[in-house]
Amino acid sequence: MDSTDAPQIIEHIHKSLNFTPYETKFVPCSARFVCCGISPKAKGVLAVHEMAKGSLNTIGEYVLPHGIKCATFGASGIEDRHLAFGDYGGVLSISDLERPTVPIFNVQAHASIINAIDGCGGQGIGFGAPELVTGGRDGCVRVWDPRVETPVLSLEPEDGQSARDCWSVAFGNNYSDDERVVCAGYDNGDVKMFDLRTNSIRYETNVKNGVTCVEFDRPDIEMNKMVVTTLESKFRCYDLRTQHPEDGFASLSERAHKSTVWLGKHLPQNRDIFMTGGGNGGFNLYKYHYPAKRQEEHKKDKAPVGVVGNVELLNSRVISTQPIVSFDWSPDREGLCCLSCLDQSLRVFIVTKLNKY
Repeated sequence: MDSTDAPQIIEHIHKSLNFTPYETKFVPCSARFVCCGISPKAKGVLAVHEMAKGSLNTIGEYVLPHGIKCATFGASGIEDRHLAFGDYGGVLSISDLERPTVPIFNVQAHASIINAIDGCGGQGIGFGAPELVTGGRDGCVRVWDPRVETPVLSLEPEDGQSARDCWSVAFGNNYSDDERVVCAGYDNGDVKMFDLRTNSIRYETNVKNGVTCVEFDRPDIEMNKMVVTTLESKFRCYDLRTQHPEDGFASLSERAHKSTVWLGKHLPQNRDIFMTGGGNGGFNLYKYHYPAKRQEEHKKDKAPVGVVGNVELLNSRVISTQPIVSFDWSPDREGLCCLSCLDQSLRVFIVTKLNKY
């Protein structure tokens, strides 16, 4: 890693919190972002912050019945910018930021904590109906259309099998009105990709460690790449353009942070750059390099098989003694990002020189 000409990771704002944060998200087309979490009294906290001249102004801080674990703006349009979030009581809510305590949509989605949420079809990105997908401690993955109060799809553990925590969910392959997939990661290392068009499991594998985050490099294009982060300091990159009938997708595995890799987030302006956040309180900035050819013949059956590239570490920085549990790139300003750590802190960073990559 050559750090002299590498992107620089500069802290812009640092703010201490009086609650434990679990999610930070930029409000699209604004200088605001939300920070959600749980208070010492086990109540939910939803705070809206605005950046102004190197400081943060708290526009509103709201107390909700249950601690908030995850949130997304993905299933609402830019005009509405409604926040969808899942809480410790298993309730899925969609709220207007002007009145977060009065939800527009509210349903008991899971039996216990909603660990992960993702949205697709909103904000003018992608195709098809705006939908949400949630993954819970009860082992279920459910797809929701906010126009109805019952799940469009529910993937549940088979009868007699013990439920495995679903820790992460993501939408992908949403490049037409017909195509859409959901990928889910579980605490036992299972990664399952479900095709919503054919209503079938498209791909499944086990990465041997609990899956903390799955993310497609873009949800609104034909499947290209996916990052899967896990416990025990590993992450994997999958090339999703070619699927072999037996070997599945080509992938590479890398070690990072010397601790749990809590998240992997792709830069909205460049899908080949992504950031990982670690349990050591540090983050690493990577660039994916494509191979000379992305497909070749399998040695045994001559069927097409994918070829994976490699990743380059552009820069890294340790900012805390506690894990980085949430991270979000600004969709409007390249290199601007917000994140929160379990040391009850909220930070805004600027990553420079990303246009050179």
